[in-house]
Amino acid sequence: MARPDPYAELPRSAAGAYNPWLIAIIVSIATFMEVLDTTIANVSLTHIAGALGSSEDESTYILTSYLVSNAIVLPISGWLAQVIGRKRFYMLCVTLFTVSSVACGFATSLPMMLAFRVLQGIGGGGLAPVEQSIFADTFPERKRPLAFAIYGLTIITAPAIGPLVGGWVTDHYSWNCVFFINLPVGIISLLLTWRFVSDSPQVKKDREALLSHGLKIDYVGFALVVIGLGALQIVLDRYDRDDGFSSTFIVALSVIAAVGLISLVVWELLNDHPIVNLRLFSIRSFAISALMLFVVGFMINSTTELLPQLTQSLLGYDATTAGLTLAVGGMLTLLVLPFAGILSNIVQPKWLVFIAMTGTGIALWHATGLDLSMNFGAASTVRASQIMWMPFLMVPLTSIQFIGVPPNQTGNASALSNMMRNLGGSVGVSLSTTLLDQHTQMHHAILAQHVTPYTGYDITSSLTAIAGQVQNQALMMSYLDVFAVLGTIALLVAPLCIFLPKRPKGTSSAAH
Repeated sequence: MARPDPYAELPRSAAGAYNPWLIAIIVSIATFMEVLDTTIANVSLTHIAGALGSSEDESTYILTSYLVSNAIVLPISGWLAQVIGRKRFYMLCVTLFTVSSVACGFATSLPMMLAFRVLQGIGGGGLAPVEQSIFADTFPERKRPLAFAIYGLTIITAPAIGPLVGGWVTDHYSWNCVFFINLPVGIISLLLTWRFVSDSPQVKKDREALLSHGLKIDYVGFALVVIGLGALQIVLDRYDRDDGFSSTFIVALSVIAAVGLISLVVWELLNDHPIVNLRLFSIRSFAISALMLFVVGFMINSTTELLPQLTQSLLGYDATTAGLTLAVGGMLTLLVLPFAGILSNIVQPKWLVFIAMTGTGIALWHATGLDLSMNFGAASTVRASQIMWMPFLMVPLTSIQFIGVPPNQTGNASALSNMMRNLGGSVGVSLSTTLLDQHTQMHHAILAQHVTPYTGYDITSSLTAIAGQVQNQALMMSYLDVFAVLGTIALLVAPLCIFLPKRPKGTSSAAH
């Protein structure tokens, strides 16, 4: 009796003769590590800056350097995986991320740290797109929602527990350990990937066909990616700190980013061998899914940044307690993730996305009812009511985005959708921070006009105490304004879900 072909149904599967669910867990390990590390480093930034002898403003480049290199690699990771080989490229990314993480822990100066963070961002940028490509190729369409629930586990819960882990490790050990904890995780990921993950004969055949007529490298496209996305990421990260467009530096980089990105779009659409396949945006399911993932990144990153700031600046929480307010929502997400996978097989994904986006908007508007008397329970509940909807956004979106995408383009599609989600996160944080500062100044000016030592305060109160209370009230009102803006954006975008295509029944999405 002939041995059954493990690639008969899914010729691009990375599972081979092994259980595909085992492969899903294995390839999720490194991505979880990468996403977790990003939020952990944010919490420990002050301690890292002190140890390296850098100012608070200089220390922000520790985050910027990672984000810039990560943003540059993301859109070209699909092409790199095709050229190098999907499994080989994935293992190279894990190795680079792990080694550079350890190097960051040993850094003794800011320039050393920045150099290693750039390498870490390059390694981290290729992980999530390859993982999504492996999921899409290894699971038939009917099983993808449950499979992508595992992917959602890495993307949603890692940012939720990152601040908690980072605060605890930094408080009880040292900032170096924030980077050292990646070493055992990286080694485990490499060993398991080497042993169980494989490139199917079809994936190898596609690579050989790509290289058969000589490797054609889109140098111009790559240069435009570096210039356009690199400049844009710096603008988004530095906009508020450098006083926005009043800064010559920000204006110059904004012009460079605009020219670079417009040139990139034109060049890649006209190029026969683009390094970034922007033609995928002509596929309706992919284009709308990518837009929705942009908004998801916008919401997750903004609220993940804002809530710990709020609790630390206005409630006096330490880093660990502030992280706990996010962790509660993370635990709730773990509970609802399986239901998101199951419901995605029962309900048309576009209706799940519509309900979840609407629920997110309502939850953000509900957060505008917070005040300075709120306790830990209220802060945690607000976060949980927002984040609980994320699985019902991420799972169907990451599954439905591949409808209509050619089988050999799943890697490029994954790269672009991840770029959109990350870009949305950067835009969200930049916009939220800018609005917070502007509205704080506005509310402070309005409140100060109506406050005297005899208005609403004990006559014995000092002017300093009154000024502090006015500042806190103005800051609180500004946080509520930002929550309202985010909620409005979610509610306005939700109706676009109606234009998402229906999921084909009993067929593989890549075949349509």
